[in-house]
Amino acid sequence: MYNWGLHTRSVAYRERGERLYYNDLAAMLPDLKKAYPWLGEVSSVPIQQSLRHLDKAFKHFFEGRAKYPTFKKKQNSQSATYASNAFKWDGAALILAKMNEPLDIHWHRVLPKDAKPSSVTVTKDCTNRYFVSILVEDSIEHLPVVNKQVGLDLGITSMVVLSTGERVGNPKFFAKDEKRLAKAQRRHAKKKKGSKNRNKARLKVARIHVRIQDRRRDYQHKLSTRIVHENQVICVESLTVKNMVKNPKLAKAISDVGWGEFVRQLEYKSKWYGRTLVKIDRFYPSSKTCSACQHVLDSLTLDIREWVCPECGTVHDRDTNAACNILAEGLSANVCGGSVRPVRANARRAAPNEAGSSHS
Repeated sequence: MYNWGLHTRSVAYRERGERLYYNDLAAMLPDLKKAYPWLGEVSSVPIQQSLRHLDKAFKHFFEGRAKYPTFKKKQNSQSATYASNAFKWDGAALILAKMNEPLDIHWHRVLPKDAKPSSVTVTKDCTNRYFVSILVEDSIEHLPVVNKQVGLDLGITSMVVLSTGERVGNPKFFAKDEKRLAKAQRRHAKKKKGSKNRNKARLKVARIHVRIQDRRRDYQHKLSTRIVHENQVICVESLTVKNMVKNPKLAKAISDVGWGEFVRQLEYKSKWYGRTLVKIDRFYPSSKTCSACQHVLDSLTLDIREWVCPECGTVHDRDTNAACNILAEGLSANVCGGSVRPVRANARRAAPNEAGSSHS
């Protein structure tokens, strides 16, 4: 439905200069179901939701927040969203529209007491695993206030270096499975297109990618949760990962460590639990600045991991010094009303109820 709607809207604008919206496409659904009777075998709600998602994608494009929508592939992730009128939830079992039996769900976590789901999204990933995400209103209690602040310096050798001197290593999940992935991709490339063996080889490649993704996401969630629980104020750098991966020598390592996702988790968890996340200016020279006397070096190449301040003679570890400077800069921005992320008392979140996964 998403691809049909995208094709219909694109052709209408290209050939007739006509702009179609959700209501225009929804009015075509009765005739479309007559032409394709199998569309009536499923609930009409996910079909309509697909068109709404397409409408939102075009809205993001016209407002400059995204690129022009592209067609979806069968081999990639698939999803179906059910509104509140298209499923039954009795507190224990979930029955979707046009289904007689409840879904056999291995719950990731229990839903809040007396929760009233507003929507349910069923997702199938590229390895044919099925997940159910249930959206509910949940009042998240703030954690007790602690008198601790921390600055985080994100790196490759050590994923995170804290201003306390603690170093959190980089597991390098992609690098560990890179040889297995390359071997599976070579075998996939040699299979005949359209054959069953090629599809089996594709699944093997997809399972390796999913294994890397799940392990990285689990590691990021555990680390971000620990940092948020232990500190009241968290100061990080505003990194432009999209531009940083243009460096051909560091692109693979930067993508493997996952800075962007880690900072995103810190941001929403800080809002949930009443913490303050401060993002400092991306051009602040945290590595080149002496945390003792604030002297700034003219240059500091990446291969220099320790340096001596020419003004005060203090010996600095590059990453720990940068984390201390990030903390000081973040606290000053917090006091002066700088780049501080607001805290919300009540947050709306999706409670993922999935087997073997922790993402929503």
